Amino acid sequence: MQVKELLLKEIERVPEERLVELLDFTLFLEAKALQEGVETAIASETSLMKDWLRPEEDEAWQDL
Repeated sequence: MQVKELLLKEIERVPEERLVELLDFTLFLEAKALQEGVETAIASETSLMKDWLRPEEDEAWQDL
């Protein structure tokens, strides 16, 4: 069985009053993944800036 199918099966067994908590946890995981992606992009920007801010780069893109 796929993980998604197992999870859906388990959700069916969760009492109604716990579903809000489960939804909250799911939204937390989504927000955490988004935050980690943003942090990675910011960290990469510093490294990539060294290549982006070169005269050769400006020259290569000047006709666009």
